[in-house]
Amino acid sequence: MSAPAKALGEQGTVVALCGGVGGAKLAFGLSHLLGERLTVIVNTGDDFEHLGLHISPDIDTVLYTLSDRANRELGWGRKDESWNFMKALAEIGGEGWFQLGDRDLALHVERTRRMRAGDRLTDIVVDFARRFAIPSRILPMSDDAVRTSVVTRDEGVLPFQRYFVERRCQPVVEEVQFQGADSARMSAEVEAALSSADLRAVIVCPSNPYLSIDPLLSVPGISQLLADASAPVVAVSPIIGGQAVKGPTAKIMSELGIPATNATIADHYGDLIDGLMIDEADAAEIGQLAVRATISATLMRTDDDRCRLAEDVLAFAETLAETGSGRRP
Repeated sequence: MSAPAKALGEQGTVVALCGGVGGAKLAFGLSHLLGERLTVIVNTGDDFEHLGLHISPDIDTVLYTLSDRANRELGWGRKDESWNFMKALAEIGGEGWFQLGDRDLALHVERTRRMRAGDRLTDIVVDFARRFAIPSRILPMSDDAVRTSVVTRDEGVLPFQRYFVERRCQPVVEEVQFQGADSARMSAEVEAALSSADLRAVIVCPSNPYLSIDPLLSVPGISQLLADASAPVVAVSPIIGGQAVKGPTAKIMSELGIPATNATIADHYGDLIDGLMIDEADAAEIGQLAVRATISATLMRTDDDRCRLAEDVLAFAETLAETGSGRRP
């Protein structure tokens, strides 16, 4: 563990804002370094009801990744999975476009049962993380329903999972909406994590800014807490060499008429961040950024990559905290 990462871990807490696969990889590294001093606030804009069950794709990806239960070959779901339920469902004509493995199904069934019994999603997720022996705290962005929808050119408004999974991101995107955001509330746990006097850094993971981080920021109060934070807020860019490492980030940016560059990512987050970490392949772009920036190898292929990037981003946050550089006036 690097000295800055150790210092942050010993002296205070760190919050990570996270979506699914790409963000979960960095959250894994941060959790490995910080343990119980890390809180991961996860996007729930992707949540939806399917086959009568409440599905939380990003939360489940984070739970599986941080507990080493993730299916690394597929990039989603649980490892050592079987598919008897889906085969049986197909035999009776059920919807098969969203795959639910037999092991994965247990999480959805129990979450749905508890929510219908009146439990908060926050309490359920915290309990799942405890049972999976995850040392860090995992929190949904809100217990209220915020649902991401994609306005497409030819197919109208599509719920996110219909666009992302069933249509495989093929329709042209004209707008992204977050239904229910105006009336949603952040939980007391999210507010406490972001306003803690012990907060030393907020890390925006390299998740899709438009589909994974923006829904989270749309919950009233969260953006203001970031703007008011005395600790550095550092984002890791999901762009490497003009392309997104995972998912439809670059495609959506192109369709919205937004250049797929690190400068665009910096401008998108604007005054909410104090620093941006970009890939070493894009080092020449640093002078074009309107925020303090540093470079690292941001592509995470192995667990060592995840932990190394976590060390680097914590060290960058520590530098910003010590020098005051990048802190918003």
